[in-house]
Amino acid sequence: MTTTQTSVVHDLGTLAHRLSHPARTPCVCEPPQVLADRPDGTVVRSGAIVAKAHAADADREALAARIALAAAPQLAGILLPPLTAPAPAAPTARPVTLWPLGAPVDPTDPGAAPWAEAADLLARLHRTKPPFPLPPMRGPAKAARAVARMRAALDGDATAVSRETGDATAPPRVPAVEPRVPAALSVLAGWRALPAWARGEAPAPARRGGSLCHGDLHLGQLVRHPAPDGPWLLIDMDDAGVGDPAWDLGRPAAWYAAGLLAPEDWSIFLDAYRSAGGPAVPADGDPWPALDVPARALTVQTAAVALAKCAAEQRDPDEHEQLMIESCARIATLPPELATGPAS
Repeated sequence: MTTTQTSVVHDLGTLAHRLSHPARTPCVCEPPQVLADRPDGTVVRSGAIVAKAHAADADREALAARIALAAAPQLAGILLPPLTAPAPAAPTARPVTLWPLGAPVDPTDPGAAPWAEAADLLARLHRTKPPFPLPPMRGPAKAARAVARMRAALDGDATAVSRETGDATAPPRVPAVEPRVPAALSVLAGWRALPAWARGEAPAPARRGGSLCHGDLHLGQLVRHPAPDGPWLLIDMDDAGVGDPAWDLGRPAAWYAAGLLAPEDWSIFLDAYRSAGGPAVPADGDPWPALDVPARALTVQTAAVALAKCAAEQRDPDEHEQLMIESCARIATLPPELATGPAS
């Protein structure tokens, strides 16, 4: 951990401790616990309080609107409300928010994953009229950032990529990274096969936009509050906004298509979403014309993040990562969208 990271973690722990611990009482608290530490989100817990430092380059106005959304009465029982709005900070500092502690999904018990509850929360979120003007949902932008992250992580492999693409002037490829080169090319091919709106390069078609969306749905975005047995709520609103509600179903759809999510779990999720009146897919019939593009984009995003991690850790993709990469190769052979209409 760098000196800057250590300072951020310390400051977050101090903030959370001050709010969690009564003043002028003997302190028997456990040391602050780091729950996540990434450039786009450092999260530290002290007692029943969680402090989060958001990305340094976050759009402050958009972030404030998203945090206000989590506090809006219309979203009670759907989103975990914050304890504070983003604190004022210097332009170079990371904005900070404080939240009540929730109990996350147990990663060691996949059979207990709350797929039906997640689907119900999404449907209720998608049916809620935005209570005030909001920025666009950042799902496509997040996918684009993942591809950029992969490219940056593989900069050390640039000579190998050049050889793969036919640049005869490039020096010999580096053997240690050679297995990742065709994988990266498959991901980029899948990315180029997406319509422009799914790459964050154009607005979503009118038929797809307009709903209140989470923007980054996965099981890590659910907690029980109050912990440990309260109702499930959605957390992490950094990517929320108005957009295509199918995007929030895209990651489970991608996992199902790649063979990572069991058909019975997918059915539970989809049936619960439809039963709750979710607008992202038709009430019956084939859901894939609506889900296809978001599922493809999130497949590419997942594979790109995996390859960035592989490059950083100097390893080859594991079995699950390889399945997503292989899905990208299939995506590259398909037309931009299943449904009729313009690609972007």
